[in-house]
Amino acid sequence: MVNTIVQEIKRDFLYPISPYHGQDYIKGFIPNQKLQMFTSQVNYITALHTNGKLSTSQVCEKMEQLWNELLFVEE
Repeated sequence: MVNTIVQEIKRDFLYPISPYHGQDYIKGFIPNQKLQMFTSQVNYITALHTNGKLSTSQVCEKMEQLWNELLFVEE
């Protein structure tokens, strides 16, 4: 239980989600949230690559995985 709470706090800190203010809340909220998570993760991956912690092939693999998750997530 405590471990789950700590993981949630870390996730919320590392991948903050801004509130959605679009016209159709139901249709726009989930895609907006997924897009924000995607951009946060891409920022971390590119920073790790720039810093030399990830190779170009690792970055390409992770980006493709994230892109596929973004596009093909069951709703």
